[in-house]
Amino acid sequence: MAIGEKIKGFISQSSMIRKMFEEGQELKRIYGEDNVFDFSLGNPDVPPPQIFQEELERVVRENLPGKHAYMPNAGYPETRIAVARYLTEVHGMEIPWENVVMTCGAGGALNVIFKTILDPQDEVIIPIPCFVEYGFYVDNAGGVTKFVPTGPSFSLSLEAIERAITSSTKAVLINSPHNPTGRVYDEKTIRGLGDLLRRASREMGRVIYLVSDEPYRDIVYDNVKVPSVLCSYEDSIIATSYSKSLSLAGERIGYLAVHPKAHDLQDLLGGLILCNRMLGFVNAPALMQRVITRIPHAKVEVKIYEEKRNALYGILKEAGYECVLPEGAFYLFPKSPLSDDQAFVQILKKYRILAVPGRGFLAPGYFRLAYCVSDRTITRAKEGFMEARKEGTSVNM
Repeated sequence: MAIGEKIKGFISQSSMIRKMFEEGQELKRIYGEDNVFDFSLGNPDVPPPQIFQEELERVVRENLPGKHAYMPNAGYPETRIAVARYLTEVHGMEIPWENVVMTCGAGGALNVIFKTILDPQDEVIIPIPCFVEYGFYVDNAGGVTKFVPTGPSFSLSLEAIERAITSSTKAVLINSPHNPTGRVYDEKTIRGLGDLLRRASREMGRVIYLVSDEPYRDIVYDNVKVPSVLCSYEDSIIATSYSKSLSLAGERIGYLAVHPKAHDLQDLLGGLILCNRMLGFVNAPALMQRVITRIPHAKVEVKIYEEKRNALYGILKEAGYECVLPEGAFYLFPKSPLSDDQAFVQILKKYRILAVPGRGFLAPGYFRLAYCVSDRTITRAKEGFMEARKEGTSVNM
């Protein structure tokens, strides 16, 4: 066997998102780019704000010493200071700059966190549906994933989390605003989760971390507020990126931030900084750090995504799909007219609509649509959504 058995197995489980995206490339070759309606990949289509372009050009032109050289593994101090000031404003509590580590995106941040906190066979509780590669991140650190169901309309089930906690539990990983459902967990729920983990940590005699993956925090609608996990639980760690909020998915720039009252804080921070290097990231991209230092408050025009959400949601409701209105992020997660979501995704594909089966997020019976696409893609896909649902419904009769 040329590759490891574990990785061979992972390949078979790996992201259906990429699989559908790649199938879409072939359809586009056959029918033309404009005649394929690709909702498969969460690749932001809203351009970065103009201020990002201006600051990037300014940084590139400036004659800075060591512009492309190594820096401290946690990132430039001035970047961490700027991010910490921003976090202090957002969360309403003082976040020391030393508690911020710049990372290669949120994926890099999560890998660093799990490498730091997990011993072999430690368990990480993850509500489903979820981004399927979370399991790979946990496995990278020798941990074990323990998936739990969510409640009605994909709300967080504290009861399911509590039932899953054992003496091996080391962390709970949540994602809000949520991929793939667009849910935002409310403040009462987050505070309840903090109380639960505080109590469970005492009972188990070990720290249970709350890890919050927040790349969509700035993309919310209808005046919804994203509650602060830092204000609800002392042993919490945020992982995030600028991939969505600034449309910089390909630049791999993000950070992690640790609650200032976390247990064994200095050891934790030392481990996080070491693991940033150990895992081969070494440091977050230098140019991107320098730009972020200057524009920590910048974000894309969220109203554009809100209009896309409303347009696609309206089409789905008119066609008769069951779907929860997203409160944030840029995904819809409708119920499949067929119990076999993969089969229904193939029906959509007949109408040149690319979607991702719900089982790709460990939630069979649903499918995901990423509406970070052109308005034209949304409007031209309407007839296909209508016809696909009719076909799917007729199969069930």
